Amino acid sequence: MADLNRKELGSWAADRRGEFEQILKELVEIPTVSADSGRRGEMDHCAKRAAALIERFGGRAEIIETKGNPIIHGIFAGASDRAAVTVYNHLDVQPASRETEPWETEPFEMVTRGDTYYGRGTTDDKGPAITALFGIRAARELGVEATLGVLWELEEEIGSPNFEGGIRKAKDRLKPESIVVSDTIWVSRKVPASSAGLRGNVGFELTLETAAHDVHSGTTGGAARNPLGELMKLVTEMYDATTGRVKIKGFYDDVIPATRRELADYAESGFDVKEFKKAHHLKSIRSEDPLEVMKRIWTMPTMEIHGVVGGYTGPGIKTVIPPRATVKVTCRLVPNQTPAKISKLIRAFVKERNPDVRISVEKAMSAYKAPTDGPYAENVKQAMKFAFGKEPVFVREGGSIGAVATMEQIFRCPITFLGLSLPEHGYHAPNENYDWKQAAGGIAMFAKYFELVGRR
Repeated sequence: MADLNRKELGSWAADRRGEFEQILKELVEIPTVSADSGRRGEMDHCAKRAAALIERFGGRAEIIETKGNPIIHGIFAGASDRAAVTVYNHLDVQPASRETEPWETEPFEMVTRGDTYYGRGTTDDKGPAITALFGIRAARELGVEATLGVLWELEEEIGSPNFEGGIRKAKDRLKPESIVVSDTIWVSRKVPASSAGLRGNVGFELTLETAAHDVHSGTTGGAARNPLGELMKLVTEMYDATTGRVKIKGFYDDVIPATRRELADYAESGFDVKEFKKAHHLKSIRSEDPLEVMKRIWTMPTMEIHGVVGGYTGPGIKTVIPPRATVKVTCRLVPNQTPAKISKLIRAFVKERNPDVRISVEKAMSAYKAPTDGPYAENVKQAMKFAFGKEPVFVREGGSIGAVATMEQIFRCPITFLGLSLPEHGYHAPNENYDWKQAAGGIAMFAKYFELVGRR
């Protein structure tokens, strides 16, 4: 049985750094923007390239076709036909353009500067995916005998609409004993962090139509209804924009407060308000208290207004009353809240306050709470400390990964998190990047995790 040591894994990774960088470059330079339906050719090309990479590393690859973009599954055989661990990542990316965003390099041309790799997808999530794959290869070459797998999708950035259908179709072949997700962010480079929860998400469009076309505000103003004004009133009745507090009765009923242990981990996570604002280019926020900010972005639900559509937006003022308007809203949900219940509460509230408003509900994602006790959580802590030399903390993610709740429902197996990205890596931002220090540590972390889990 293997007994991996950090020095040996460090040398193994260093010897293969050039290969790692070349593979990452090849994948980054395939513009897998899932929000762009015209990119289907790039999606198929990436899936084939990923499958070939798995086979090159000694695995057996399968491309699972869906109603949308394909899913790639790889299995690296050991003593069992079931994967002791399957690593989930996604290979689709956010849109990027140097014409409309302040990129210093071409977003779909990977540029290496010292130990840092710039390009869309380097940290979200192609870099961590390739890191985990190298971790599998290292573990196998250094004597870990466990059966290991990868599951890569190409629709995470649009909510994974076809992921469930794809893995249901292939679930008898996938058969994971456990899953580890590598699509999360540390709070600070100083302290390794594993996410112990994700917020869910449910979105709405509120639309009000009161006329057939624009009408003159002089000849009809005072008598005509104004849909923009009415929707603004409705929004202010739904939530307090200054504090963020949602005013809908029952909205917070199922929220479970963070435990003392969770809050202690948050306090040790290295979170810094100044750095948080800098990383996200925020000029001001609702609280300057570090613990309060962490609670707001990880353990509390939200309501956010994303856009208002309607009326005249050109130069100057056009004195018309618009015929219709739409407000785009989402709620981030926390574990124990359900999209169905929140949707019902909001529908009832809107109907009571303004029955003429049409409400359409977008695709919802459930929140997820990962274990922080038990053997898998302990293996996460051991692997992170082994690789990065520091005791890790459990935090949460403010965002959502739709595939996680789906995998929990279908596979009913433990799901843990081994993220590698950092705030300064620029998730979804211009000049997105990843670095060799996180990659090298990540290869060791994954290899050790596979060894620990494989001992069962």
